[in-house]
Amino acid sequence: MAAATHQTALKSSPATGMASLIDAAKIRFARYRVYRRTVNELSELSNRELADLGLHRSMIRRLALQAAEEQFART
Repeated sequence: MAAATHQTALKSSPATGMASLIDAAKIRFARYRVYRRTVNELSELSNRELADLGLHRSMIRRLALQAAEEQFART
């Protein structure tokens, strides 16, 4: 039978945990806004305009996800 030999101390207070949770939610929402804005802008383009950019309508979601990830990877 195993017994615990060390106790783990809390490294942060509950207030710090709540603040980091709120910060994570803010970043997630900002990333979602970038995603939605990109989807909306690309969806407004005609198939011909998308083709001129070398894109197909089926690529819009993936490109929007990449745009959101890239923008927040830099920060």
